[in-house]
Amino acid sequence: MRGFLKIVFATFIALVLFTVIGVFVLIGIATSAASSDKPIIGSKAVLVLDLSVPFKEQYQEDPFAALLNEGEDAAPSLFQVTQLLKHAKQDSAVKGLYVLCADNANGFAASEELRKAVVDFKNSGKFVIAHGEVISQKGYYIGSAADELYCNPQGGVDWSGFSTNLFFLKGMLDKLEIQPQIFYAGKFKSATEPLRETKMTDANKLQTGVWLGELYTHFLHAAAMSRNKDTAELRALAVKGLVQTAHDAKKYGLVDDLKYDDQIKANISKKLRQEIKSKINFVALSDYAQAADFEPSGSEKIALVFANGDIVSGQGDDEMIGSDSYKNILRKIRLDKSVKAVVFRINSGGGSSLASEVIWREISLIRKEKPVVVSMGDVAASGGYYIACNADSVFANANTITGSIGVFSVVPNMQSFFKNKIGVTFDGVKTAPYADMGDISKPLNDNEKRYFQSAVDSIYATFLSRVSTGRNMGIANVDSVAQGRVWTGTSAKKIGLTDRVGGLQDAIDCAARMADIKKSEVKLKEYPEKKNLIEQIMTGYKKSVSTQLLKEEFDPAAVQVMRELKQVKNWVGVPQARIPFLVNIQ
Repeated sequence: MRGFLKIVFATFIALVLFTVIGVFVLIGIATSAASSDKPIIGSKAVLVLDLSVPFKEQYQEDPFAALLNEGEDAAPSLFQVTQLLKHAKQDSAVKGLYVLCADNANGFAASEELRKAVVDFKNSGKFVIAHGEVISQKGYYIGSAADELYCNPQGGVDWSGFSTNLFFLKGMLDKLEIQPQIFYAGKFKSATEPLRETKMTDANKLQTGVWLGELYTHFLHAAAMSRNKDTAELRALAVKGLVQTAHDAKKYGLVDDLKYDDQIKANISKKLRQEIKSKINFVALSDYAQAADFEPSGSEKIALVFANGDIVSGQGDDEMIGSDSYKNILRKIRLDKSVKAVVFRINSGGGSSLASEVIWREISLIRKEKPVVVSMGDVAASGGYYIACNADSVFANANTITGSIGVFSVVPNMQSFFKNKIGVTFDGVKTAPYADMGDISKPLNDNEKRYFQSAVDSIYATFLSRVSTGRNMGIANVDSVAQGRVWTGTSAKKIGLTDRVGGLQDAIDCAARMADIKKSEVKLKEYPEKKNLIEQIMTGYKKSVSTQLLKEEFDPAAVQVMRELKQVKNWVGVPQARIPFLVNIQ
């Protein structure tokens, strides 16, 4: 027995030592990956803007990204990309920009900021060449800003127009005998339509047609300006389906020529005045970000707060806006006398109405101490608009999706499903009539339904009040543009929901002016603050591995559906200020 215990104890000690050594080995590997030598750009550099990479709102270091070959996580943030291109204009080592525009993994508002940065770079006189074998419409939106745009002779350009599709679950729920029991305020509040309808309602089809049409008009206008075309002519190409091949794209002037990769690189070598067979000094933006000193280094601090993802109660995670986390972040900023102004960058379709209220309160308190300017990303709608409406000034890109001022709540009744489909029944005891209100094992009675609807109506009234106060609009006026209706950034400015059409840099400039800070004196302090190495290791590996597995095993559209279905469980019994999910534009 004593020998057995010795073996068990020795094994336990060995496991502990192995675990400790393993942790230190991982730390060593991660540290080595995170502390690589500063890249040398060299001369005749050509920056590469690969639009297939989704540029996140805030750069997050991941020491495991290099180990797992995840170029996506190593990429600079969206704002960093725009700043890098601005810096490269003055960098004598950088001679041009090569845009890979076949696919574009970025949203429409993000693409708008990227396009403006490409145009600004081009205006410096340095060349910009764009290429894609088969160019998507979002890829074309940015690629068309180049001096020269090419596609593969056997490829083409997608010129089919925009569309968006929702999937509806009501038929499935009916077959499963599950009743959603939905309560909502706002005739355009369509987030719950997939649960209660088999197709889009007339109100939702109306609003979707309007904002989708505005995005398409903006796309056509940008293309027309770059290609020296008329928007009516470009629209007719899509309506008549005239662009089917690469040769059609060239015939109608959508691209400059049809070239293979080697021909394009020969063209770039010619612009660099070097031998055709010489290696071109292509520089990835991730490398340029490490080599260039492009961030503002003044002495006057402006807090740049990134709020990205669903709005939830509690701490949340890196891809959520947790009310507790952001309450603490905003309070810290408010009490920090060295911070002169705040820029709140929001990219969120909303979430918990109560969590939104908690964050709204902190914004209200900061405004009493220092200027607050909001910058909207791809989406700042419903709860995302709730936390934005009380700022001193609100900026949205023309392609931003915003508004959706409305509330809903879902309480599923699964009694028939449990009983008739899987043979499960429930029974219990309660001390008061409403002690089990909202239990999914039984239907709501009339009084309980009135309670939930009353709660939704009350939250909607509060939402209207918050917008009314923040935007200095009458309640009736707010209600007329609310009702859950979705707007583009362009329309939002016209109806008073935002102040300016512009990107993140415009918002930063505005905050500096309001705080009486010169541009040269600005120093940005980003929040949430970056994690230390140990925190990155504890959270980064699991996230990197799971992300890689999803990429390898599932189609991106399927991954998106899974994520959206996962969100639905957070809706149950919790009033939501959320935009319609699965807004997928193609």
